Amino acid sequence: MGRITEDLIRRNAEHNDCVIFSLEELSLHQQEIERLEHIDTWCRDLKILYLQNNLIGKIENVGKLKKLEYLNLALNNIEKIENLEGCEWLTKLDLTVNFIGELSSIKTLKHNIHLKELFLMGNPCADFDGYRQFVVATLQQLKWLDGKEIERSERIQALQNFPVIEQQIREQEKAYCLKRAKDKEEAQRNLREEEENEAKGRSYPSFEGQSPFSVESNCHVQAPEGQEGECNQKKSKDSEDDLEFWNKPSLFTPESRLETLRHMEKQRKDQEKLSEKKKKVKPPRILITKDGKALNVNDPKLDFSLKDDEKHNQIILDLAVYRYMDTSLIDVDVQPTYVRVMVKGKPFQLVLPAEVKPDSSTARRSQTTGHLVICMPKVEGVITGWQQTSKSEKSTSDSSRERPNQRSKEIEKLEVDPSKHSFPDVANIVQQKKHRPRRIQSEPKITASEEDPDFEDNPEVPPLI
Repeated sequence: MGRITEDLIRRNAEHNDCVIFSLEELSLHQQEIERLEHIDTWCRDLKILYLQNNLIGKIENVGKLKKLEYLNLALNNIEKIENLEGCEWLTKLDLTVNFIGELSSIKTLKHNIHLKELFLMGNPCADFDGYRQFVVATLQQLKWLDGKEIERSERIQALQNFPVIEQQIREQEKAYCLKRAKDKEEAQRNLREEEENEAKGRSYPSFEGQSPFSVESNCHVQAPEGQEGECNQKKSKDSEDDLEFWNKPSLFTPESRLETLRHMEKQRKDQEKLSEKKKKVKPPRILITKDGKALNVNDPKLDFSLKDDEKHNQIILDLAVYRYMDTSLIDVDVQPTYVRVMVKGKPFQLVLPAEVKPDSSTARRSQTTGHLVICMPKVEGVITGWQQTSKSEKSTSDSSRERPNQRSKEIEKLEVDPSKHSFPDVANIVQQKKHRPRRIQSEPKITASEEDPDFEDNPEVPPLI
């Protein structure tokens, strides 16, 4: 059964930013509330209050709502109009389909001078002879009754016949109160019988030597063939009892409404128990087999890309994590042969094509996309994605390792042979490249006899400098 709590009021005060002390309108309909409480303390400024379709049996704890203008208590279990004198600005009161049989209790509404509309249809008092005339004559401030306007002539006639009508109403009220007392006694007797039957049913006489828990477990967890039939009989009996309950005629009373609600609540609880037992516990997710082999798993169902960055000798995993998810919900574990990321408790695991260095790996979130980028440096020369390296690769690697050792042991010598002219003379080249001081020097004169015997010197030609 529901109760009025602070959390319930705050959840229904979203239009007021969940602030309740300044709340002016509150709707608590269809909450299975049995008692009206706390509202006059927490919500003093209420002007409109909806409480229809609940199980409220008494009007109480609303006298401090001085600003209340509209109160809706339709479809409840109210039997008497009371405790509304403090609602000074009450203008409209809806008590449709309740159990009000004491029509004389409307006299308490005389103090609500601003009351203009009243709804009492669907109550036992609405079937009394002279009901409308009695209400019109008693509450002279009313303008509308049960959605019908009260005319001036109707009020004058009701006031003239009021003494006779009042006597009729009191007699009908007395008869109703006697009938109501009998209904209450019968309802209490039925409730006691039902409780006794439930107590007998809990003993499980057909299962001697077993506790009800063992019987219940046998019904759902691999019961033997003999017990399966008994469990089926129990289920069929429950269904028959349920059918009998709904086919049984019942009076329209507050007790019958409560009985129906309790029956429905019991059915709901039984159904929840059955569903919990039928639920199979999921086995834990296998990430690594018994022989130590890691598996590829993507329980979060996230997109990803795996790149081999040969330039920087590393493997990059780009995991499309939800953009606005908190980083505290992500757990990264890098191993030499695989990487595992837990996203909100769901594992993402990927086997790597090469062995990596877990200690040198880094994981970062993108500020724009929210993606998780994991950079994993590779271990040089070790490849785990392939089964074995070829013999030729091993021989070349071994020979490359032996060559520098041999070279270090041998002493290399440079041979210079002047008889071989395949190389230029280094000494002459160095001498020709020597720099001389930049100055004019007198060159030796070349005589004709030394250069050419037929040369004739012309004295008119000036000498060359």
